[in-house]
Amino acid sequence: MARREAAAAGPGSRALIVDLIRSSGPISRVELVKATGLTQPTISNIVRRLIDDGVVRETGDTVATRGKPRTMLVINSRAAYGVGIHVGADTLTCVVTDTRGGTVGRQLVAGPADGRPGSVVDRLATLYRDVTDGLGLPPQSVAGMAVVGPGPVNVARGRFLALPGLPPQPDLDLAHALTGRLGVPVLVDTDAAAATIGEFWGRQISRERTFGCLYMNSGIGSGVVLDGALHRGASSNAGKIGHLTVVRDGEPCHCGSRGCLEQYAAPHRLVARARATRGLAARLRIHRDDPDARAFDVLARAAIYGDAEARRFIDESAALLAEGAVTLANLWDLDTLVLAGPGFAVAGSIYVTEIRRRLAERAFARDVHGVHVDLSSNPRDSAAIGGAALVLQGSVAPGHGPQVAALT
Repeated sequence: MARREAAAAGPGSRALIVDLIRSSGPISRVELVKATGLTQPTISNIVRRLIDDGVVRETGDTVATRGKPRTMLVINSRAAYGVGIHVGADTLTCVVTDTRGGTVGRQLVAGPADGRPGSVVDRLATLYRDVTDGLGLPPQSVAGMAVVGPGPVNVARGRFLALPGLPPQPDLDLAHALTGRLGVPVLVDTDAAAATIGEFWGRQISRERTFGCLYMNSGIGSGVVLDGALHRGASSNAGKIGHLTVVRDGEPCHCGSRGCLEQYAAPHRLVARARATRGLAARLRIHRDDPDARAFDVLARAAIYGDAEARRFIDESAALLAEGAVTLANLWDLDTLVLAGPGFAVAGSIYVTEIRRRLAERAFARDVHGVHVDLSSNPRDSAAIGGAALVLQGSVAPGHGPQVAALT
């Protein structure tokens, strides 16, 4: 059963008010009344509880009006901290953020030495302790931790069906094991879902916008936020846009289909083509034992610097990603789209330019509204940052985010 994430259960919910202050702050109680249609006493009661809980604070600034000066409200950035760990092919990236999404700590380490479940849990637990202890965070200040990876995931059971670079571990209850070890709530989720929430939360995007994210690392995924809540689907594995068919009867894919977008546009496929192109890998100094992620960075950098062959590869990938972006925008009527993930870290500008052009020409609702397309300010760490945001959203704005509680 999927973890349920709904928009606010009622107009007076804590989640709605937190989300409005997050995206619009500084904001006054009077403005909250106008934005929600709730009465002044109802808003005052909700805000008072949020202040008592330390989630919201008064700035000390006032806005002069003809009546009583209005005190402004903002999210208290120190209300809680979230920890996100992104599991990559051979590395673990741990990021700690404050309540408003600002990064306060980061550490990159090698992945587990072997694939035994005990080693995986040990490595993740050690990384969590090293980072939080190094930052001097009191245990009670940490809302929880999210471990994110490519998926698929069993979110309800806190399991990855597989992790990059490791043998399948469908019986490892990772969230349960880590919660027992660390004594903090632990979530398991996909990197694309996490990046989507991270961008939505950190950019202070309004809940009124239909927000989308394209995520590219070893694979290609996406996420959509509607009314402040991530759309999850039946099993919290929604958004696998990399498995849309772009070539009929094309290359077989591990998902069981053929001609998937990932098979033609994902970094590892472009690297394989570059290595198979006579003389290209040697000229760009892409070595046989280089990880695909590093090799793709080299290829993307060469494209940026004007290498014609490298640029052709990146342009072809960008054109296919743009088709995926049009599909995503048409399905959800997006008004905002952000590109996130290590795959966009070097040549993201090429992808952004092509996607903007294609959406301006082909988006179904282009004559009604445009789609704002932007690049993540931190593409490489977007999933880890998003993991921390998942925890914080579920902690301070329950009803929009996952329920953050220790597994039993």
